[in-house]
Amino acid sequence: MNPYGEFEKSLISDGPQLRFQKKLGVLLTFIGLFFSGYFLGVSGYEFDAAVQPFSLSVERKIPVSSDVDFNKFWEKWDYLIADKSKDEVKKMYYESISGMVESLGDPYTSFLAPPVNEVVNNAINGTYEGIGAELGFNQEDKLIVISPLDGSPAINAGIRPGDRILKIDGEDTEGISLNEAVAQIRGESGTFVTLTIRRDDKEPQDIRIKRGVITVASVTWKDMGEGTVYLKVSRFGGDTNKEWDKAVSEINIKVNELDALVIDLRGNPGGYLESAVHLAGEFYRNKPVLYRETALGEQFEMKTNRNGFFTQVPAVFVLIDGGSASASEILAAALKSQINATLVGEKSFGKGTIQDAENFKDGSGLHITIEKWLTPEKVWVHKKQDIEGGIQPDITVEMSDEDIKAGLDKQLDKAVELSKQI
Repeated sequence: MNPYGEFEKSLISDGPQLRFQKKLGVLLTFIGLFFSGYFLGVSGYEFDAAVQPFSLSVERKIPVSSDVDFNKFWEKWDYLIADKSKDEVKKMYYESISGMVESLGDPYTSFLAPPVNEVVNNAINGTYEGIGAELGFNQEDKLIVISPLDGSPAINAGIRPGDRILKIDGEDTEGISLNEAVAQIRGESGTFVTLTIRRDDKEPQDIRIKRGVITVASVTWKDMGEGTVYLKVSRFGGDTNKEWDKAVSEINIKVNELDALVIDLRGNPGGYLESAVHLAGEFYRNKPVLYRETALGEQFEMKTNRNGFFTQVPAVFVLIDGGSASASEILAAALKSQINATLVGEKSFGKGTIQDAENFKDGSGLHITIEKWLTPEKVWVHKKQDIEGGIQPDITVEMSDEDIKAGLDKQLDKAVELSKQI
């Protein structure tokens, strides 16, 4: 969900919909997300604005403060592990690190045990093992399927939008959290999960689904006709720049005929900050995309530095909602500021910090907040207890559960309607 030079790395951590790092850790990321438009469905993850992670290969010896007596720690440790199994000791070990990190009081600084870190790294690159369905809750807080992905095991098994999930492998879902549902439904490719669903007030039915490897492109596009092209960016992952460039090259054959572009960032939890800068460079050159601010208050400008294909497109509309976080907000704010793009939809999540992501030899990971990011106007959009946060759309269009169940997309319809008026 960090930005800076070509070789620097950062990851955008929590985000809208879940503080998955912590919750999923117990159950087993300018991310990751509890808002509308959960990432890749049955993923429900968010990412923070961050620089791309690297593998730490050097053993570090960290000096211990003279007023901290670690002998007292080991004394308690020895008592606790005396009658514990190897698996129990490993669990204690990783959760003791989690507790240490959580004591800092920053929800976006987090430790990821190996299984969780693997899931996070795979998810940001659009690959995971599961059924391929986007989950959410209806107005009664009941677990439902928002949408199964095209060609996924879920859709092939007969899962449909709006299906209410009553049970997962026989366990009632009443009161379940999104993270818990994700953890129960995901699993190794080739294994099975049984969902008990209710559709349109009919009798409940069991649907047995064979899990598979789900790979979802981060960039897709389609011609909406009459000079309007729609581009959907679902995350800012490792392949996003390449996928974006491919889509742009395909669109470029008709770029002189374009009247408007609709950029869909809804439900996009973020990812690599550098990717947001790359995409912004398609629309303008040599102007700020964001500012990084250090703990000392020093500010550093990040500009676009390439000649993009869309600099002459007359109008750009950007779709955002409560699931748009971190890198999504960076791009939306930059396009609003620099090319007067029109933001349509609902207020974004409000994630304005940058995390450095480190991967360790044992497969675990550590996301550490290192900086803030500011919009080109130097506004911090971060959500805090005393700050509402987020980016307000220019044109507010809300989506109800009924709209979703009926397959309606009033936000996209509004953007397309406006594009035809250019």
